[in-house]
Amino acid sequence: MMAAPLLIAAGATATTLLGGWVAQHVGDRRHLVLGLTAGLMLGIVGFDLLPEALETNETEKFGVPVPLLLFIAGFLVLHVTERCVAIHRAHEEEYGPHSHPFSAPHHHHGHASRDVRAQGLGIAAAGALVGHSFLDGFAIGAAAQAGGTTGTVVAIAVISHDFADGFNTFTITQLYGNDRRKALALVVADAAAPIAGASVTLAFTISEHILSIFLGFFAGFLLYLATSDILPEAHSPHPTRATLLFTIAGVAFMWLVIGLAS
Repeated sequence: MMAAPLLIAAGATATTLLGGWVAQHVGDRRHLVLGLTAGLMLGIVGFDLLPEALETNETEKFGVPVPLLLFIAGFLVLHVTERCVAIHRAHEEEYGPHSHPFSAPHHHHGHASRDVRAQGLGIAAAGALVGHSFLDGFAIGAAAQAGGTTGTVVAIAVISHDFADGFNTFTITQLYGNDRRKALALVVADAAAPIAGASVTLAFTISEHILSIFLGFFAGFLLYLATSDILPEAHSPHPTRATLLFTIAGVAFMWLVIGLAS
């Protein structure tokens, strides 16, 4: 039983590496995978994490349930973090001219200092994704302690969206001018992070009260990732009906999974 979180985290590691591999060999169907991933995450937030958090903690602050306050906090923390380290891939002109990962070695646009700054932004952004994957692993361990359907659905959430993490870690690192070697190193770090996070939770038992707070916070975290990162990325290159249908299918699948497990 103690090994279960580590096994699930190993699944997240595998999908992270898969995402990094797909980023190097991407075809024309990535948007469908990302659309499905976002749907799975939305279903998990609405059908399991928030209901579970509210059921186990009925404490209110100024008329608002504490888990909902943490839900909003989780959303805002990730939003503020992304704004500070520029996780979202910005248009290149917003950061000034910089070298490209596949451009000729002699072509520097005449702005070496901006190149270095852009590369640093890429590494910082990918590093933030590594930190977020560590929290994913922690969430796996915490949800395993919660028992019931929570452990299952959090596992699905983490394993599915870590594919997008692996993909984004590689592409963001290279987008800002870093070479392939650095991008691959960060993908490996991102893949190892869930196991590290899950291992931490094996050292202690999380109380039901703290767990409900964490589930609320993690729900806000997931909602932000689904709506602000994954869905825009899924629709930007391919604003197709198929992507939307895959998102709806992901939500419906989680409704089915949770309904059958209840």
